[in-house]
Amino acid sequence: MRKGEIKRRTNETDMSVSVDLDGSGKADIKTGVGFFDHMLELFARHALIDVTAHVTGDLHVDFHHTVEDTGIALGQAILAAMGDKKGLTRYADIHLPMDETLTRVAVDVSGRPFLVFRTAFPTPKIGEFDTELVREFFQAFAMNAGVTLHVETLYGANSHHIAESCFKGLARVMRAALMVDPREGGRIPSTKGAL
Repeated sequence: MRKGEIKRRTNETDMSVSVDLDGSGKADIKTGVGFFDHMLELFARHALIDVTAHVTGDLHVDFHHTVEDTGIALGQAILAAMGDKKGLTRYADIHLPMDETLTRVAVDVSGRPFLVFRTAFPTPKIGEFDTELVREFFQAFAMNAGVTLHVETLYGANSHHIAESCFKGLARVMRAALMVDPREGGRIPSTKGAL
């Protein structure tokens, strides 16, 4: 079973995050940040990864610690669920349209964490949510899932649509890259023999 669970407690956040890579996209998300909950719910649905994230954070300060630490824990849970990575497809990419917005996302489940994030938002906030936190989440996720992740919004005018295209793009590439390829025959998808 490709499942992972992370419990993380700091002076800023307290959380439990679990994933099932072979799920159906069920989401049980409670971070206290409405827009972020929406992004994580659609991530689960479009990745077909069951995600539970119960988070208590210092929201009286701002949303930063909650969003970043959730990215850390979700990345660590997915890394744990990957296990030895035998048979994984490994690479995936997509051009994800969201109304007037088009975002390109590519991933390599390489064990070498790296993020390229070329996305700009026309507004500093989506409701009460700081748009700069989208990058913070992606940075924390990539570093802790051990993936090379490239996100680039080619064009877009609406901040909500831009954020949603990034999260949906991440969902679809993770879904594809984490699929077990029967042609791999249980091998590590690398000429090195390790990821």
